[in-house]
Amino acid sequence: MKISFLALSLYLLFSSIAPKPTDIYDIKVHDIIGNNVSMSKYKGKVLLIVNVASKCGYTNQYKDLQALYEEYQDDDFVVLGFPANNFMNQEPKSNQEINRFCTSKFGITFPMFSKISVKGEKMHPLYEYLTKKTENGHVDAPIKWNFQKFLVGKDGKVIKSFRPADRVNNALIKRTITKQVKGA
Repeated sequence: MKISFLALSLYLLFSSIAPKPTDIYDIKVHDIIGNNVSMSKYKGKVLLIVNVASKCGYTNQYKDLQALYEEYQDDDFVVLGFPANNFMNQEPKSNQEINRFCTSKFGITFPMFSKISVKGEKMHPLYEYLTKKTENGHVDAPIKWNFQKFLVGKDGKVIKSFRPADRVNNALIKRTITKQVKGA
């Protein structure tokens, strides 16, 4: 009887632990209004994933990100914005306030997601995957600050991380993104 109870307890314990994602498409997130979204929704698209904040010196990069999204959205490209409050309380707003700010101030139409943690003990599984070569197989890129960018290919592989200060309209960065989007 004791062995059966122990076996059942172990089964319940280990079956309740979420398996580690094998690729980016196994990861679940919540959009800015709280709906569950599987990253598999973006399978076959080039992704630019950015941790964003509304009170950061880089906040004006929202304009560049929106322009890039508008330029390539018909070419299976999408920018994904993930608000985070990990750096000097630069994103203290609620999801509703963030959404209102992004749409009214910058006209953001690319997908925005619920606020998450991008570093530390409470790091979201998406950022565990993006930042650790042991997880994604390609890039080691711990988050340095708001507006760090991750370029993910149509195959779901992390290609490159761009520093927070790197703007997407920089010629070299734009060429790297264009190459992924256009396949040139």
